[in-house]
Amino acid sequence: MSVPTPSPARRSVYLLPNLFTTGALFSGFYSIIASSQGLVEHACIAIFIAAILDGLDGRVARLTNTQSEFGVQYDSLSDLISFGMAPALLVYHWALESLRDQGATAGKLGWLAAFLYAACAALRLARFNSQVGTVDKRWFIGLASPAAAAVVSSFVWTFHGLGWKGSELSMPALALTAIVALLMVSRVRYTSFKGGGSGPRSERVPFMMLVGVVIALIALALEPARTLLCVFGLYALSGPVTMLVRRRPGTPA
Repeated sequence: MSVPTPSPARRSVYLLPNLFTTGALFSGFYSIIASSQGLVEHACIAIFIAAILDGLDGRVARLTNTQSEFGVQYDSLSDLISFGMAPALLVYHWALESLRDQGATAGKLGWLAAFLYAACAALRLARFNSQVGTVDKRWFIGLASPAAAAVVSSFVWTFHGLGWKGSELSMPALALTAIVALLMVSRVRYTSFKGGGSGPRSERVPFMMLVGVVIALIALALEPARTLLCVFGLYALSGPVTMLVRRRPGTPA
């Protein structure tokens, strides 16, 4: 009696989500190369492409029932490059590097802020992986690394497109980089937009949210950089604002 061999088609299915992850990794790596060569807009767009692919790989894995521990770990390593190293080097080459002209101490602050961002992204991803089975899926604890990368890259993209030089915004860029980095490792709670529970009802959203999505898509087509900065900037602010509101006396937790 011969032992049946695994079906090649079945094994090849697992390649599909990892192809999306590889595409995200490629986009992040390209962003690093582009930012080092002064191709600011290309570097910013590459980060957003990585974010789209990163969102697709998990959904494809769930739809095809091809989740695996390898895929989870590979996705985290890809995220570290695309949403940790790439945004850190983008803002460093565009703005923080120019702090060297203000003295040795300021120059150190520039690359240390970029390192802080990359380190916090790594810590955020490690914490997420270690708590993935124990936290409420309706919320992210700390700003998710793709959203953090979107804030930083849309900031650079917007002001670069408006004709600003990075050296003119070195201090605001320094502050933004540090704040976003610390939000990633904070205990601030952010909605994940994944809903709660299981089944069709957990996927339902208010009708006006769909209208908002349509308006956002129109604005995105007209002014992509500014729209992305507004959307992700407001999302980054939503966590601290909600936390402060809940701490007010008489407000339910």
